[in-house]
Amino acid sequence: MSLETWIRTTLEERLAPLALTVADDSHRHAGHAGWREGGETHFNVDVVSAAFEGKSRVERHRMVNALLDEAFTRGLHALALRARTPAEAER
Repeated sequence: MSLETWIRTTLEERLAPLALTVADDSHRHAGHAGWREGGETHFNVDVVSAAFEGKSRVERHRMVNALLDEAFTRGLHALALRARTPAEAER
């Protein structure tokens, strides 16, 4: 299973998102630290979930990073993350 698919599946199963975008941005970091041929080193994730209700931005990021901890051992170098509640996504 690709890392992108694993990230998507993990977040879908654990956060039941109303919206989820997982984009491999590795090509934009070619030659930079952590980049490797074949990609799957740098991802951009935008997730909208009720699981974030009542949590600060830092708490939300910690939640997602904890869920994706295994991804970092599988070669993920950088994660750009946007974690919003459903109400924030409507604005």
